[in-house]
Amino acid sequence: MVLPGGLLTRKEEPVPLKSICVTLSIREFVAGVSATLNYENEEDVPLETFFVFPMDDDSAVYSFEAVVDGKKIKAELQEKRKAHSIYESAISNRRQAFLLEEDKYSRDVFCCNVGNLNPGSKVALTLKSVQELPLEADGALRYVLPAVLNPRYRGSGSFEDSCLDMKTPVVPLEDLPYTFSMLATISSQHGIERIQSNCPFSPTEYLGEDKTSAQVSLADGHKFDRDVELLIYYSEVHTPTVAVEMGQPKDNPDGFMKDPSAMVCFYPNIPEAQSPVICGEFVFLMDRSGSMQCPISKQDKSQLRIEAAKETLLLLLKSLPIGCYFNVYGFGSSYEAFFPNSVQYTQQTMEEALRRVKLMQADLGGTEILTPLQIIYREPSIVGHPLQLFVFTDGEVTDTLNIINEVKRNRLRHRCFSFGIGEGASTSLIKGIARVAGGTSEFITGKDRMQSKALRALKRALQPAVEDISVSWDLPHGLSAKMLSPEQTVLYKGQRLIVYALLSGTMPPAEATGEVYLKYTLQGKNLENRVTFSLQPKPDDNFTIHRLAAKSFLQAKDMGFRDTPAKDKKDVLKISIDCGVISSQTAFIAVNKNLNKPVQGPLTRRDVPRPILLGAASVMPQYLGCALPNAKSSYFSPASQPTRTSRYEGMPDQRDGCKPCRPMVSKDLCALVFGDNHLVQLISLQNADGSWYLDENLAGILGKSLEDLLAAVPIKDANSSSWATVLAVVWLHSNAKQMKGEWELLEKKARTWIHIHAASIVQELVKAAIVFTKSSVDPAIFAL
Repeated sequence: MVLPGGLLTRKEEPVPLKSICVTLSIREFVAGVSATLNYENEEDVPLETFFVFPMDDDSAVYSFEAVVDGKKIKAELQEKRKAHSIYESAISNRRQAFLLEEDKYSRDVFCCNVGNLNPGSKVALTLKSVQELPLEADGALRYVLPAVLNPRYRGSGSFEDSCLDMKTPVVPLEDLPYTFSMLATISSQHGIERIQSNCPFSPTEYLGEDKTSAQVSLADGHKFDRDVELLIYYSEVHTPTVAVEMGQPKDNPDGFMKDPSAMVCFYPNIPEAQSPVICGEFVFLMDRSGSMQCPISKQDKSQLRIEAAKETLLLLLKSLPIGCYFNVYGFGSSYEAFFPNSVQYTQQTMEEALRRVKLMQADLGGTEILTPLQIIYREPSIVGHPLQLFVFTDGEVTDTLNIINEVKRNRLRHRCFSFGIGEGASTSLIKGIARVAGGTSEFITGKDRMQSKALRALKRALQPAVEDISVSWDLPHGLSAKMLSPEQTVLYKGQRLIVYALLSGTMPPAEATGEVYLKYTLQGKNLENRVTFSLQPKPDDNFTIHRLAAKSFLQAKDMGFRDTPAKDKKDVLKISIDCGVISSQTAFIAVNKNLNKPVQGPLTRRDVPRPILLGAASVMPQYLGCALPNAKSSYFSPASQPTRTSRYEGMPDQRDGCKPCRPMVSKDLCALVFGDNHLVQLISLQNADGSWYLDENLAGILGKSLEDLLAAVPIKDANSSSWATVLAVVWLHSNAKQMKGEWELLEKKARTWIHIHAASIVQELVKAAIVFTKSSVDPAIFAL
C-alpha cells in the first residue's frame, strides 16, 4: 500500500512534514514546476527517512536539491546502481546523503531517501520539472498537480523492491499536520481569457492591461486530498508555432545539450471525413476491481466509478455501427468476457451485451489487467476489421511498465484508447498504453463526464485513418534537423501534434528562416501543414525545450529499469545524464560535505499518519468496497432503490434494465425500468440499426399518447419506425442539445437509417414532426 505523499522512514514510518509549497509557471502550453517540501526533525535522535510522491508521467524532472539548516546541497544525476552505492557508503560512514529515483515499476511514482537527518535539523527538498500541457476538447490547457497516490494492487509478480508497498497509519483530513500552498503565474502572447480550478483559488490577478500575464494562488486551508487541477483558456485559437532554444556547446561539447533544439507545435487542419468508418473490432475492457466501487470523487453525491462506467458502456454500445464486431471484458483478480469471441454487432448481440452490462458489479477483486490484455491479443484478427481497444480503469496497479510493454508489443495490430477513473489514477499507465498504441487518453475526476469523453474517443476511432504521416524540414545549406520524437503513425481531427529535433551544423545569420512541413494522406488526398520560423535560437537558463525533447525520447525508449532493451539502454542512459532528466536507469544523488563530524547515534524512525483518502478501504486485499452514504448510483441500480440524481444534469437516474423496449412492453414497465430520465430512456429504446419503434414507451417520453402519435403520421402507409425515428431525433435536438457530444454518433446512425428507409418522404416527416412537437429545430439537421 502507498500513502498519498509524505516523508517516510525505511520502516515505513512518516516523520513530521510541516508544509508543501509549489510555484508554477505556465508559458503558452509548457509548465515549469518547483515543489518544496519542508520537514523538521523535532526529536533528539537522528533519522533516516524515505519520501514517496506522485508525479505526472509527462513531467521531466531535471533538478533535485536539499537545503539543510540553510546550506544548499545540489544533487547530481548518476547511473542508478552507482548512485545507490554512493548513498549506502555515505550512510554507513555516518555522512548525510540524499537519493531520488523513479519507482522501478511505474514512471509516475518517485522515491527519495534522506539519510542521517540530525536532531533539530530542518530540511527543504526541492524538485524542479517541466512538462507539456494537454489540450482539452474545449480548447483549454489542463495542468494537474498529482496529490493522490492511491494504494496499488499487487499482483502475482515480484515487487519487493518497489516503493509502492508502504503501510502507514491513517487520520481524518482535518488532523493532517502539514499545510499546502501554490502560486501559479500564467503568460501567453494571445491573452488569457479565464482560469478555472477544481479547488478554491484566489480571483485571477492580471499583471497587465493586455491580459497576457496573470497570477492565481490556492486558497488557504487546502489539504492534499485531491489532485489540484487548473484549466487555462487563452483568448485566441491555438496556432502552429516553432521555438528554437540555444544549446550549451562549451559545457557539453559532445552531448545532447551541444546543439540548438527546436519544438514544433502543429494543429493539423484535418477535414471532416466524407464517409465514416463502419468496420472495426471494438473491444471494451472494463475494470471491475473492488476499488471501482468507490465514488469518482469526494464531492457529495459523486457517482460510483463502476456505475459511471456502465452508463458509458450503454452509450458506446448504442453508438456502434452496424456490421462491426465487438466484445466486452471485465477484469479484477480474474476476468470475464461477454462472448467467447468478438461478435458481429446486431440487434440480438447488442441486447445481450446490454443485459450483461446491467448485471456488472465491482466484484472481481484485485486489478490484474495484464492477463485479459494477453487474452485479447491472442484472439485472431478479423479480416477487414482492425482492433480498437477501449480500457477503463482507476489505474491502481503496481506493474505499470509490464502492462505498457505488453500493449507496445501489439501496437501494430490495434489502437488503444484509455480512461483513468477517479482521483489518483496512474498517469503512467493511462497515458502510456495510449501513447504506445496510437490512441488517446482521458482522465475523469470531479465533475467530469466519462460519457462525453468516451464518446469523443469512439468518434476518433471511427475516423478514416490518416496515412503516410511525415515531418520534413527545409533549412539553409549546412544546417540539418535530427528528429528526437518517435515516428508519428496516427493523427486525429482536433489533435495537437508536438515534435522535437536537434539542429546541427552552421547556424545562419539572425534574419534567416526555416520551414517545417507536416504531410499526410486522408482518403486518397494529400494534405500538408507548413510553418515558417526564425532560426535565431533563444537562451533559456532551464533549457526547457532540450529537457522536453529528452523526455519525449525517454518515453519512447525507456521501458523500465529491467525491461529496456539492451540496444536502447545505452542511449537512454546517455541522454538522461547529458540532459539531467531522470529516467529508470538514473538517480539523483547528493552527499552533504559541509558536516564537520559524522552524525552521532543510531538512526530512529517516527510515523506521521497519512490522511484517509477516498477509496482507501477498497484497496485492502479483501476489497470490502467503499461506497459512501451519499454516493449516487445509476439507472442500472436495483429497482428497489430510490431514484437518485443522474450525471445527466437535472435528470433523475434510471434504476434497472437496459434492454431496448419492444412495441409490446407497456409504458408503465418502461418507466419502472428506466425511471424518469427521458434522455436515457430514449437512448435505451433505440435499435442497433439506429431506428426507434413507434410504441407507448416512445409516446411517454414525448409526453403524448400512442393514439396521438399514430394520428399525426403525415403520410398514409408510411413506415411507423420512420415516423418514430424522426420524432426521436427532433426530441434529441430540442431537449438534450447540451448533451450532444454523448448522443451525436447514435443520432447520426438514426439519420442514416431514415435516409435509407424513407428517403422520398423525409422532408414531409420532418416538417410534420417539428409541428407536432412544437419544436424550433432547423430541418437541416436531417441532412447527411
